[in-house]
Amino acid sequence: MTSLFQILLLIIGIVKFIIIAHVIMSWLINFQILNLRQPLVASIWDGLNRLLEPVYGRIRSFLPQMGGLDLAPLIAFVAVIAIEIILRNNAAAFF
Repeated sequence: MTSLFQILLLIIGIVKFIIIAHVIMSWLINFQILNLRQPLVASIWDGLNRLLEPVYGRIRSFLPQMGGLDLAPLIAFVAVIAIEIILRNNAAAFF
């Protein structure tokens, strides 16, 4: 069971990394540091969007309109951290 607990924590770590990478990349694209006309940047951006847009879409459906501010990545990140805290606090169930 320890292995299962460690695998779940690994998956949560990967999800957190993907969300942070998506947020940072969106900032770099919006400030025109990265250019979507470059094939590598475009393919990474498309892949991240395909992974995260279903999650963000569900979160955006119940969030109010905030103008140009998108809080969906923040809510998703907080939810992932909450799941990690719940797992760590209930680690005794895995041992």
